[in-house]
Amino acid sequence: MRYTSVALDALIDEFSKLPGVGRKTAQRLSMYILHEPRSEAEKLASALLEVKDKVIRCSVCQNITDIGIDPCTVCTSKARDRTVICVVESPVDMFAFEKTGYYRGLYHVLHGVISPLDGVGPDDIKVRELLVRLSDPASSEVKEIVLALNPTIEGETTALYLTKLIKPLGIHVTKIARGIPVGAELEFIDEATLSRALEGRTTV
Repeated sequence: MRYTSVALDALIDEFSKLPGVGRKTAQRLSMYILHEPRSEAEKLASALLEVKDKVIRCSVCQNITDIGIDPCTVCTSKARDRTVICVVESPVDMFAFEKTGYYRGLYHVLHGVISPLDGVGPDDIKVRELLVRLSDPASSEVKEIVLALNPTIEGETTALYLTKLIKPLGIHVTKIARGIPVGAELEFIDEATLSRALEGRTTV
């Protein structure tokens, strides 16, 4: 459905380009903006432009940070365990670990995974930056790399590639466990998850 307003249709089109936003949701968001005071729309527009103008990647871990705060606050924190680096695919994955409050080490964000079918190779993600970081004398205290990549074919391919590169450096490489989520019933768990849960079993 098209509205009689070209401007409103254009806003709907832009919202519908966002991941996970269908046309109906885009219409609701656009109508909400339309009925909000102009000052609120200006705040949104300003926030969008500031993200593009002020957000950069940390020169150390490649996570997002603001201009003027590089390295980021995680990399410079004295409370962090500097012997462990957790490698994740995206900043969103890093935030997920931070929310747990359990992990207190450092991070490295790849900004993607190796996917030959999509034309994404090791040079297209932040692999080189990780290797440069590990060869830096300032990172000599790193003892373990935790590969926390999604359990997809691309994630597993990337994990295998990184393992082959990092192990010769004398650094211990681990992967996060794959298993059965809390509250799930075994009869509904797929075979691959059950197999990984068995492989990752621990002593009680």
